[in-house]
Parts: sequence; structure tokens; C-alpha cells
Amino acid sequence: MSMTCTTCPYCGVGCGVLASADGTIKGDPDHPSNFGRLCSKGSALGETITLEGRLLAPMVNKQRASWEEATALVAEKFSAAIKEHGPDSVAFYVSGQLLTEDYYVANKLMKGFIGSANIDTNSRLCMASSVAGHKRAFGTDTVPGTYEDFEEADLVVLVGSNLAWCHPILFQRLVAAKQARPDMRVVNIDPRVTATSDLADLHLAINADSDTALFNHLLAEIASRGAVDDDYVAKNVNGFADALAAAQDSDVSSTGLSAAEIEDFTKLWINTERVVTIYSQGVNQSAVGTDKVNAILNCHLATGRIGRAGMGPFSVTGQPNAMGGREVGGLANMLANHLDLENPDHRDTVQTAWNAPVIADHAGLKAVDLFQACADGKIKALWVMSTNPAVSMPDAANVAQAIENVPFTVVSDILKDTDTGALADVLLPAAGWGEKSGTVTNSERRISRQRAFLPLPGETRPDWQIICDVAQKMGFGEAFEFTSPAEVFAEYAALSEATAKFGKDFDISGLAGLDEADYDALKPTQWPIRANGSTTERFFADGGFFHADSKAKMLPVKPPKHAENGETFRLNTGRIRDQWHTMTRTARAPRLNQHLAEPFAEINPTDALRLGIKDATLLRISGEHGSAVVRAMITSKVQAGTIFVPMHWTAQFAASGRVNHAVAPVTDPVSGQPALKGADVTVAPFEAAFYAFAASDQPIESARPYVAKSKTTTGWKAEISGQRAPKDWEKEARETLDLDGGEAVMLEDAQNGIARVAIFEEGRLRGVYFAARTPVAVARGYVCDLIGSEASAQVLAGVPGADQPDPGATVCSCMNVGINTLKAAISDGARTVEALGECTGAGTNCGSCKPELQALLKDIPSMKVAAE
Repeated sequence: MSMTCTTCPYCGVGCGVLASADGTIKGDPDHPSNFGRLCSKGSALGETITLEGRLLAPMVNKQRASWEEATALVAEKFSAAIKEHGPDSVAFYVSGQLLTEDYYVANKLMKGFIGSANIDTNSRLCMASSVAGHKRAFGTDTVPGTYEDFEEADLVVLVGSNLAWCHPILFQRLVAAKQARPDMRVVNIDPRVTATSDLADLHLAINADSDTALFNHLLAEIASRGAVDDDYVAKNVNGFADALAAAQDSDVSSTGLSAAEIEDFTKLWINTERVVTIYSQGVNQSAVGTDKVNAILNCHLATGRIGRAGMGPFSVTGQPNAMGGREVGGLANMLANHLDLENPDHRDTVQTAWNAPVIADHAGLKAVDLFQACADGKIKALWVMSTNPAVSMPDAANVAQAIENVPFTVVSDILKDTDTGALADVLLPAAGWGEKSGTVTNSERRISRQRAFLPLPGETRPDWQIICDVAQKMGFGEAFEFTSPAEVFAEYAALSEATAKFGKDFDISGLAGLDEADYDALKPTQWPIRANGSTTERFFADGGFFHADSKAKMLPVKPPKHAENGETFRLNTGRIRDQWHTMTRTARAPRLNQHLAEPFAEINPTDALRLGIKDATLLRISGEHGSAVVRAMITSKVQAGTIFVPMHWTAQFAASGRVNHAVAPVTDPVSGQPALKGADVTVAPFEAAFYAFAASDQPIESARPYVAKSKTTTGWKAEISGQRAPKDWEKEARETLDLDGGEAVMLEDAQNGIARVAIFEEGRLRGVYFAARTPVAVARGYVCDLIGSEASAQVLAGVPGADQPDPGATVCSCMNVGINTLKAAISDGARTVEALGECTGAGTNCGSCKPELQALLKDIPSMKVAAE
């Protein structure tokens, strides 16, 4: 079987993938990011490449159009807006899921030919504060280290990072390193107890946004205990005294940690030279995210623990090409090749290389401000590429209204139906993963190739080509006459030759001579790759920072002051193990919908009791700008007064579960990154008259206020709830399942509010509907598996017979292993995670479920378990 070497399109780890057109997916054993391992999402990529729901032809005003008609209209509308209202009247909102070549031509068109910097990216939502912190400290946006540092460190500190679920392959590399060197220590700093906490020797459940206070305390203790590297600081760092004074003025008690916890962390960090501090969205997605980043960097700069093996700060990114976007200047306040938009020499060099008529000379609108400008009528033409801001942005409902307010909106996407696409005047069908070629850059600065292994379906085109088509029709033909992604990359590398004279960190001039064959054969390569052949694996061990004096800057940062919340909760949004962003790809894979199939809220038992919220009932989360209804998951993993809700669900899968409707558009003043983890909300029970579970061989539709649906291997399933019970349950079932014909078999207990309906046609089960006044207790996996089979009315029991064991809720998505299967294995003598893997297969692929396996073992009080 012929397999193509490509790169995973999910998180910023950048795993190598071997893929074939028949959907076979394997990890690439030769790729230095993952060495053949894939997470549950990566393993299921073959299930996502179907054409179901794809946008396969251009659409103008909801009607099919030709490419000529659609691109001519886009060019006409953008050109007219620029002519009448100026270049800042138009905007692009792009994505970390674009390839670098796509990003490059979009940035070139907007900044160098339209002459505006109104191009921002959904990467603003995940790593802008890291960029800003890096630039303030280092002089440029540099990630100093490599993934190998995780394995070579003696102490790894995770801050605001559920690495086990959000970057599973890096987590498994860390697990393996700790197993090989048991003396390695791991600290997890996170208000929540997560799957990552299971690996930690010390979990610090700090109060939200108190990271700065903790690292300021650490800096003060570094100084008082004589751990400052005086020689390194004197030679390579400015601002030490001011940063230390601010740190000494901070109050560490705001963290909510005990004195013993604080001392344990401080001693461990100070007394361990080889320390890596990994940070992610819990740091970045904050109104004080940039200060948090600099508080962390200050500690590494003060000790000189940076740029050497096994030590340094490390930002892990959330998107497959967030780094590539940063490199080409995809953010509204950046210029290509890590150059500065405000620097006239930098601008002149880029403009000359592009032979551009103009060049943007001031920062454009960052994401939140961009959509506010749409609402205010300042943006006359908007182009959204490969992202879904009507769901992912804070204050999402108002963002949708803002997009609708724009006179002319274009959306390039792979799917026909998205929340954002529904607002577009023009829909352009983009090529998806597996259909297009280009490069991406992962979190350790490694450039990898994505390669096509599928034909372009319908009339789809790669994003770079779509952008070039429009640019040519706007009159910029010669500058956008690319015929392949290799040609785009060649120009990009040539630009690096021109900008190398500025001595910045980003330099790929050594790749400027690549021809089509060399580009196609390009192996995963870490930049810089200089023209003379030299490279740099790690930065800053001996200084060499990118401020004018070649020194780093330590920043004086102060922790925020938090007012008492009173009756409000602190809303923390985030991700779950098996879903990705707004589910446009992962929701297509049935196995990824089995682990956590609907939106939920983790709420502390004390809060649930006080509010009268019972487990598995529904609750409403309300903010100043909107609300969401989700399933209650009562757990002590979250602190009292806080609530955690995943951000993945959309109108297509759970309209009421779009939690970003409740998030206010508050941003970090330095980076412009939204505080998606810091909204104040109220929580109340959702007064449901009934709960229902439905499964069918076709899509399920319901107008009830709570509907959460997902694909299964046999069709679809849905969780449904309403505030008024129907009078006719058979009618309700048929309308929900969209089944007019067939024979209905029904059980009803009107007194207790229970109804169960099964619909058969030609001897086969088409759909089932279970309803009750309390959350429905049925074996969902068992019921879904019966759809389409010659089942009997016994399905209405909702549980399998004694001869058909129920595997229970899925724990391991890769191997489709349920909790009941695992409990049976434990009863039969499995006492370790490894033993569970041997007898059930659970945890033997990506390992993302291993923390849950370990927790399950620990929850069996009758057994003494040797945890792996």
C-alpha cells in the first residue's frame, strides 16, 4: 500500500503521519516530533476525509456560482470598498489551520498590495500573549528550546496546560522520560485537577490568574537565596532590579496556596538547575496573559536557565500552524520574518522584495477589535478563511451579528454549513487536509510538509490559489502568478535572504534554492536554516538576544487585584481529549464522539448542592452578553466558585452549548488576546420537564431548547431536553427522528413520566426515543449499535441481556474500550494500566486515556493497585 508522509492538522505538536487514500492512517516513525505515535484525534483522521457536508462549489448568495463569477465579485467588492473608504475598510480573519504558503500570500496581499494590516488570525485567541511576552523579553518572538528539553529536564513545570489532553504526544514523551528517570519531578500548576495532574509529583491548584504572584514570589526567593546567575545577568540582561522590586512587592497569598505548597515549589525550582517551564492557554487566555509570560521568563533569565539542554521556558501552541502564521507576519501587529511593522527599514526591505506598490505602516485591528469594527460599520468587506469566529470568539453571538452587519462577507471553508458560513455572501470551497500541499511549523520551530494524498474534490481549490485568483482580479497579477505551493515557498525563502541582514532569529535563507523536487522531498527541519548552512538548536544560552543591545529585558510585572465575585462564578473554557476547536473535522469521526458526546460543565459539589443542581441534569450559564445550557458534571476537580466548560460545540451539534456566548470580550492590553478563561458568570439549574435520548439511522432534528447530537457508526444520537413535556410521545419521537413510516412500538408510564418508542421498518430498527423526567439511564452504546439491525422490541429495555455484556461509556476511543469492560478486567485481576492494556487494548495506542485508566484503578477501594 502506497502511503504519503504528511503532518497532522490538529495541535501545534506537529506529528508526522503516514496516510493513504483509503483512509489508512499511521504515525510516521521517522518524524522527530512523535516517532510514530498519534493521539486519538490523529489516529481517527481517516474517518474525517469523507465528502459528507463538504462545500464543493462556490456559492454566491446561497446559489451555486462559477469560480470566475465568485472571485470576480470578491475582487470587485474589495476594490470598491478600498477605493471609496480606504484600505483599512477591509479585513481578513485567517487561521492557524492554514498552511504557511496560504498565510504568506494572504499577508502579502493585505499588507503589501492593499496596504492595510487588517489581517488577524484565530491564533490571536491562543498564543498572542506568548508572542508579546517573547518580544518584550527577547526582542523577537523566539521559542528558545526543543521538545528534547522535556525529556532531559530534571524538573518540568506545567503552567495552565492540560498537556495530557491538549498535546497528548508531548505528554506521552514526558511520561516515558519520567518512567526512564524516576527522579525527574513534575509540577502541575492549574486551578483544575486534570488528566495531566496524574503525572505530577506536586499539583498546585492556584486561584485563577494568580500565576504572576507565584512566579514573582519565586523570583524574589531566587534573589534572597542566592540563586541568581550574576554573571549571566550582568552580561545578558537588563531590567533585573526593577523586575525584582516588583516581585518583592507582590503578595503570594493571592494564589490561595498553603505556605507548605509554596515552599515545596520554591525549593524544587531553585534547587533544580535543569528546569523546563511549559505554559499554554491557562497562561495566554487571560487579561494579564502577557504579564504571566514575562513573570515566567524573568525567573529563567535571572538564573540563566535558558537555551541549554533540559532548561528553559517553552510555549506550546494550540494550532497546527500558529508558528507558521507568526513567521509570515499573519498577526495584525507583525511583519513577515519576525520583522517589526513599526520599523521603516524593515518595511522598506519587505516592500522592495515584494515589489509592492504600498506597505502597511501601522498595526491593524486585532481579533476582538476587528469584529467590533464590523459591528460599528467600519469594515465594508471581510474575508474569513478556515475558521469559525461566530463560535470561537468571545461574545460569540454579538460577533455573529457583527459579521452579519458587514456589507460584504466572504468565507473560505471546507464545509457548507458552519455558524460563520451561514452569514456569508460568498462561500468559497477550500481544499482540506490530505487534498493540498504546503508546510507547517510546530511549537519547537520545526517546519514539516503537509502533502496531498487525495484528489481535489468537486471544484475545491487550495487557499493560496483562491487568494491569488482574487489578487489577480484586483489588478495585482504579476505578484501573484504562483502556480504551486513550492513557488510560494521559494519566494518566502528568498524574502528571508533579503531580511537576514537584520540579524533576527527567523532565517530560512538556506532553503532559498529549493526547486519543486527539493521542496517535495523536504524533511522536517528546524529553523533557523541560514544561507551558510549554520543552524541553532537552542537560543540564548550565551545571550545573543534580539534587542538593539543584544540583551534580554526582565519586566516588572504586578499581579492583578481581584474583586470578590459574590454570587458569580469564574468561567474557565477549554478543550477535551477527543474534539478539536469547533468540531468541523473531529465531529465527523464517530469514535471521537463516544468519550464526551455533549457540552458539559464541571461544577464543585458544594456549589451544586447550594444551587440545587444534580449530577447529569442541565444548568444554565449566563454572562453579560449571552448564555449557554450544558450538562452538569459534579466533581471536586474544580474549585468552589469556578466552573469549567469545553468550547467545541456549534449550532450544528449543540446550539445551546456554545459557551463563548457567555464570555465577555475582555482582552490583554498588550497582546490583544481575549480572556477566554476569565469570564464572570452566574449559574442556575435549567428547569427541565423531561430528558430524552434518541438514536437514528439518519440526522436527528429537534426544536427543543437543549439538543446535543453527534455521529455514531450506525447513524446519529442526541441528548434532548425541554421545559414542557409533549402530550403525544410517539408524535414527538417521529418528528425528532424524522420517521413518518414504519411500525412504532411504545412503552409509556404516564404517572412516572416515562416513555420509550422504537420504530421498525421492514424488520429493521430505524430509530429509538427514550424519555423520562430525570436524565435517561440507558446503555447508549448498546442502543446505538442496534440501529439498522433486525432488533426486537427488547431494545426498549435500554440495556443488553445477560448474554450481551454492555461495554459502558467509552474510555479509550482508539480501541473503543468502555468502562464496564475495564471494570471487568480489574475484577479478573488486572492491577496496572499496563495489564489493562494487555487484556483490553486500552491505552496501547496514543495513551491519552492512561490517566483515566489509572484513576479507575485507584477508584476500586477493594483492590491494592500498583499504578503504572
